[in-house]
Amino acid sequence: MKDTLSDKHIRWNGGVQTEAVDRLVQPGGCIVSPTKVGYIVMTSDAAGLERKFSAKNRKRNKPGVVLCGSMDQLRALADLNDEIEAFYQSHWDKDILLGCILPWKDGARTHIPDDGSDALMMDGRGTSCFVIKFGTPSENTVRTLWEEHGKLVFASSANPSGKGNRGLVEGIGEQIEAEVDMIIEANDYVASIQPDADEKTRYEQGVMVSVVDAKGALVPLQNGNRDVSPGPVLIRKGLACTEIMELMSEHFISWDYRHGHYY
Repeated sequence: MKDTLSDKHIRWNGGVQTEAVDRLVQPGGCIVSPTKVGYIVMTSDAAGLERKFSAKNRKRNKPGVVLCGSMDQLRALADLNDEIEAFYQSHWDKDILLGCILPWKDGARTHIPDDGSDALMMDGRGTSCFVIKFGTPSENTVRTLWEEHGKLVFASSANPSGKGNRGLVEGIGEQIEAEVDMIIEANDYVASIQPDADEKTRYEQGVMVSVVDAKGALVPLQNGNRDVSPGPVLIRKGLACTEIMELMSEHFISWDYRHGHYY
């Protein structure tokens, strides 16, 4: 018998949530799923993205979040250079949540549904935020959709306007709950990532790093040289910020910290 909390709520089964995969394969699918930092809204096409914007009242000028369930998927979608790829790989190997603003790889936009999704999940420069290691429940769904169905997953935090969800499914708010098709509950998993944090001290977002210039092109290779500009910029602090800054220092001679300098 299915362990449900309500008609829309279902507890994470500890593996691949086939119900989530099945819903996101369908046109307009829109669900809530747990991550390392809280709950997110996940969609896979323009109709689902419109539902996400409606539920969140979110500004449309920011790059959309593209979830990557493997390094192979990241390499297939995002324009990377050797230094940026190595930077991502170090986070993958250490299981650290990371999102970078990147252009799309030549030819990769063919993976975006031809339904207007591109206008809703990238900014005017043609960049998106490609995120890895965001949490097992959602990673399982994203990897399965990509490997078995060739579908992308776009995401945004499942936060009521002006508030965080506090890492609790109860915190996503009535508007988001009413809009989405399914809500996967895993409060215990979310809490396990920051076990010593409380509502005031926990991170509700991941670190975001921009590795593009003002026009959306990749920052130049540094090749061990000093004062190469423009360089990577940490534009949003979040979970594992200290570890990520250490890795930035290992991979780039020059980089900047400008929290809030979004896009």
